[in-house]
Amino acid sequence: MSFTYHVLNKQRFSSGNHSIVPIRMEDRYVIREWRNEQMFHLRQNKLLSEEDQDNYFNTVVKNLFSQEQPDQILFSYLENDECIGYGGLVHMNWIDKNAEISFLMKTDIKGKNYESHMIKFMSLIDEVAFKALDFHKLFTYAFDVRPEIYQILEKSGFRKEATLKEHCHFNGAFIDVLIHSKFKT
Repeated sequence: MSFTYHVLNKQRFSSGNHSIVPIRMEDRYVIREWRNEQMFHLRQNKLLSEEDQDNYFNTVVKNLFSQEQPDQILFSYLENDECIGYGGLVHMNWIDKNAEISFLMKTDIKGKNYESHMIKFMSLIDEVAFKALDFHKLFTYAFDVRPEIYQILEKSGFRKEATLKEHCHFNGAFIDVLIHSKFKT
């Protein structure tokens, strides 16, 4: 079962053998698996069950496709039509034309491959945000637990905007949150 976003004229954004397409129902369980494996850097407070994931897709995700101004647009990130990641624009602000970027990749993708996939995904999501939606700003809001990610963001045109000291309570400790942003040029 595939859906299309009413707010987007174009549904598939591609570069070589990689593309992003509206999040696919068939990818929901592998996405759940990755989320559970990578909870250490996600804003998720418990392991997700298949029932949790089905409920989320059937109530929240399905409703996003028909909205004129959804608060998030989620994509499956594909390599040769196989889902190896997912993410999109979240916390979308249609008045101020900005959105947070969210992205999660298959857990066992590491090193240079991780960097190249993340840069490719960022490039594709730029096309959605800056060209298709005419947004002004993209930003990230991330726990300060993966310094290698910030270097990749900077290679993708993002700049560190702020550090929110001890902003989130996670695993019994208060941790910093870093905000990076990128503007439409």
